[in-house]
Amino acid sequence: MPLTITTAAGQAHHFVVEVARTPEEHANGLMHRQSMPADHGMIFPYQPAQTVAFWMKDTLIPLDMIFVSPGGKILRIEQNVVPLSLEPVGSGDIVEAVLEINGGRSDELGIKAGDMVAWKR
Repeated sequence: MPLTITTAAGQAHHFVVEVARTPEEHANGLMHRQSMPADHGMIFPYQPAQTVAFWMKDTLIPLDMIFVSPGGKILRIEQNVVPLSLEPVGSGDIVEAVLEINGGRSDELGIKAGDMVAWKR
């Protein structure tokens, strides 16, 4: 599914994402994958919006976790989360989704808190 992040400067970055809709898909996420194309990722939508925490158990590649507040604004980004870590990474506030992309990719593209995420829900 296509997803676009638009920066505060108006620059659009396009991604192809898998949607984790079921509890099983949420639990498995990007576990056991050896690699992921540069502009791909996975989005975890939450209905209703809520505080969440993720970990990297059985996730083999570093990821940027992008926490998306209701309305599509990026609340915060946890960059280069360590593969296989059991340490929880929390949203810090209520989110409607978490987007996972390759570790370091948000920094490469200049994606920051306050930028906007749009995808077909």
